[in-house]
Amino acid sequence: MTKRLWIETVGCQMNVLDSELVVAALRRQGWELATASSEADAVFYNTCSVRQHAEDKIYSALGRIRQEKLRRPELVIGVIGCMAQKDQLLVRSRAPWVDLVVGPGQLHQIPTLVADVLAGGGPRLEVSLDRKAGSRNAVTLSFESYDPDRDPTMRPTPFQALVRTQTGCDKFCAFCVVPHVRGPEQARSVASIVAETQKLVAEGCLEITLIGQTVNSYRWNEGGKILRLSDLLEQLNSIDGLERIKFVTNYPRDMTDDLIAAVRDLPKVCPYLHVPAQHGCDAVLSRMKRGYTIGEYMEMLHRVRESLPHAAVTSDFIVGFCGETDAEFTRSLDLVRSANFKNSYIFKYSPRPGTKAFERQIDDVPEAVKRGRNQMLLDAQTVVSLAGNQPFIGTRQQVLVEGLSAREEKNGGLPSVDGQAQLMGRTPCDRIVVFHAPLRLIGRLVDVDITATAAWSLVGVVADGLAEAKLLDELPSPASASALYAIALPTRTPAGAARA
Repeated sequence: MTKRLWIETVGCQMNVLDSELVVAALRRQGWELATASSEADAVFYNTCSVRQHAEDKIYSALGRIRQEKLRRPELVIGVIGCMAQKDQLLVRSRAPWVDLVVGPGQLHQIPTLVADVLAGGGPRLEVSLDRKAGSRNAVTLSFESYDPDRDPTMRPTPFQALVRTQTGCDKFCAFCVVPHVRGPEQARSVASIVAETQKLVAEGCLEITLIGQTVNSYRWNEGGKILRLSDLLEQLNSIDGLERIKFVTNYPRDMTDDLIAAVRDLPKVCPYLHVPAQHGCDAVLSRMKRGYTIGEYMEMLHRVRESLPHAAVTSDFIVGFCGETDAEFTRSLDLVRSANFKNSYIFKYSPRPGTKAFERQIDDVPEAVKRGRNQMLLDAQTVVSLAGNQPFIGTRQQVLVEGLSAREEKNGGLPSVDGQAQLMGRTPCDRIVVFHAPLRLIGRLVDVDITATAAWSLVGVVADGLAEAKLLDELPSPASASALYAIALPTRTPAGAARA
């Protein structure tokens, strides 16, 4: 009898890719996807530890699935990913009905582990070494990279794919748990990334997004020569059939001139750079251990804008970090108002056990103050984003059509009497465009004439006059909606970024 699985994913694009690969591996073992968790023989929760809300979401889901486990004791329940690595024994202490706790470095073991549980082997815990539990080499080896053959049916769309350049992180920002749950930074070879991309293109993929915790810190030693992200982009740009290349997330100090030149000179590389500032005040950046000053960040931004005047730059900000004063927060407001970010992803500080901030600094900004500052920064970014979108009215933009708009999906996605629906796509600089058009345009590159705009989206008509534009009543805000998302594969995944 065929076994069925269900997986829910919380967190960044790295987690989305991990879920895709886990599902693909199980499908090769004969598993099929269930249409609901209640119909599954195995339920997995791929977890995030970047913010407390993400963990709370998983524990709530585990509480709900408990009744199903009581009704069907043979149901396999797995907690995988970053929270599994961070909490380990705590997961089963809080939810003893969980069968599998598997860290990011052990995802390749899941088919075998599931088979062992089904055979009566009992609960399993498989995680990597703590960063302090051995030499760097030993810890690195315990975080095995997981990049098996892809299954094209598992991607949210057949024409877009995430491609991992590296795993882990060595930045150790004071607020961030990623270096602890994802391990030391490990690059994949240029050859393996190029080969994977060629296979994806052969399967119909038009756009890839290279992902890494700090993707622009990519380095690969090729026979004594150090290849950087710019070298990788040059090789990917030569692949026939590939139309677009994006990469996220970037670390400010690693935004080198050769990388900026690659974005400028390589036609398939999109002029879109996500470079988190995290704060506008040097004192706070120092407490965050970010490794740069605002002066250095602005110098980097100047180099980007000088070479790429039409590029879109986006950022992340944390409000309410330990000790943040009104005056320090005002510096973040000033930065948002002056830097002309396309949009910013704004988060309230959440203390994470295991980080330097958790161990050495006091989370002393009241929650109400955090909420207020979050809204103030969002309001400031809204004004900037709206102004930044206005010049696009009256222009023609090439759009990769991704699928139904958020409003259309909410309404069920049925085409109108004329066979059209409200679709959405993205420009090369990652601006969302909504327009009415036939469903057959999904997965295609089309030209759209922009007729209206709001802060987070452009509105237009297909350039050949095929469709008539209708302005959205409500447009989603990436600053709030993209802070956390959950997916039950397979679905179309909202855009997000692995956070530096």
